[in-house]
Amino acid sequence: MKRASRCSQSLAELKLYLASTSTPIFSRYHKRKMAIKLRNEYGPVLHMPTSKENLKEKGPQNATDSYVHKQYPANQGQEVEYFVAGTHPYPPGPGVALTADTKIQRMPSESAAQSLAVALPSQTKADVNRTAPSGSEYRHPGASDRPQPPAMNSIVMETGNTKNSALMAKKAPTMPKPQWHPPWKLYRVISGHLGWVRCIAVEPGNQWFVTGSADRTIKIWDLASGKLKLSLTGHISTVRGVIVSTRSPYLFSCGEDKQVKCWDLEYNKVIRHYHGHLSAVYGLDLHPTIDVLVTCSRDSTARIWDVRTKASVHTLSGHTNAVATVRCQAAEPQIITGSHDTTIRLWDLVAGKTRVTLTNHKKSVRAVVLHPRHYTFASGSPDNIKQWKFPDGSFIQNLSGHNAIINTLTVNSDGVLVSGADNGTMHLWDWRTGYNFQRVHAAVQPGSLDSESGIFACAFDQSESRLLTAEADKTIKVYREDDTATEETHPVSWKPEIIKRKRF
Repeated sequence: MKRASRCSQSLAELKLYLASTSTPIFSRYHKRKMAIKLRNEYGPVLHMPTSKENLKEKGPQNATDSYVHKQYPANQGQEVEYFVAGTHPYPPGPGVALTADTKIQRMPSESAAQSLAVALPSQTKADVNRTAPSGSEYRHPGASDRPQPPAMNSIVMETGNTKNSALMAKKAPTMPKPQWHPPWKLYRVISGHLGWVRCIAVEPGNQWFVTGSADRTIKIWDLASGKLKLSLTGHISTVRGVIVSTRSPYLFSCGEDKQVKCWDLEYNKVIRHYHGHLSAVYGLDLHPTIDVLVTCSRDSTARIWDVRTKASVHTLSGHTNAVATVRCQAAEPQIITGSHDTTIRLWDLVAGKTRVTLTNHKKSVRAVVLHPRHYTFASGSPDNIKQWKFPDGSFIQNLSGHNAIINTLTVNSDGVLVSGADNGTMHLWDWRTGYNFQRVHAAVQPGSLDSESGIFACAFDQSESRLLTAEADKTIKVYREDDTATEETHPVSWKPEIIKRKRF
């Protein structure tokens, strides 16, 4: 009984004490616990002075705001008011030392910004040396730059011993100004064939040229007068390719009858046949330094022939569709082919194997031309004309704008590239810049249909002063440069447009 009375008395005294106390015990305990937690977790920033303006604006918005004015006896009896503004001192940039100007959150003056440059690393000093604008335009030293437009860039200019940095417009890559070329004009139309004129070649002496046609004949014309000199018969189908040898008095021809013929021009007779292709032969070319003939065919192969023995040295297999064009050169790679399978292949002549396959074109490659001076070449396709660099076929640039089936390409030493298309249009380009300086669409021969407007082949003569085209209206058209044209009468309508070079 005595123990029970004591317990009841103690409980009554505890209740009386709790009732008489103005602050609950739990509340004081909770505050003491929070004070210890704040001192432990926010000790590194307790030295920062209080920003009373921010306190007035913010007010107690969360649980920690109620302890902003709490006094802590941790600083040896000194009563200091603290404002917790975060765990990262100002400024936020890496390697920026805190000074008297950077402790307080305020917009530094111009002199303060210059003093900060001393403490910055050498990499960021160029950014701080900019004149600090007033107000909100100032960017904190060391802070990451805002994303700028692609045409803007910071350029540092050195003047004497000082460096001045300015925000200047960085020029976008533009097409360089193209070389001026005089325009070409039509001055002669030669008729005589009874079918499409499919191929053309000029002999090395520049006295005559030869054409092959769908009328199954090969005709030789005088270059100066345009008169017919000779007709050769022997093919039983369309003649698709002709070329005159520079090493011997021989003319080579090929056609859709699968035949490849060697003509002796002293006797005007066929002296050799090269048998092996299984389908129509679309093109041929002669090696410039050795007695080797290369032909390409619809049977998806190209064949290398020994001119004298008529032996097939190699059969170049790899294309998956008809091979439309072939070119030879003395340097490696010595053979280049373009195919309807949209690829271009560079071949190793000795091994008879592919060195490089170029797959950038999206449509059939019907024409390939080698530059006579530069170690480059171009290929033509309905998607666009592409320029490449030897020996590995590195892509250079696109020549876009001739939106047609391009059947033929030719280029001269002055850098005039000519592309002839199936719709009868002919575009002339500046090789270096890819600028299209002239477009020609000659009228068809009287009596022909407009649908017979088409260019199958073109070639410069040996002096490069005349351009010959073989066309679907059964004619050969001859162009020459306009002697009266000047840069004033025919200015280059060129603007520094941004280059849009596509990889594919």
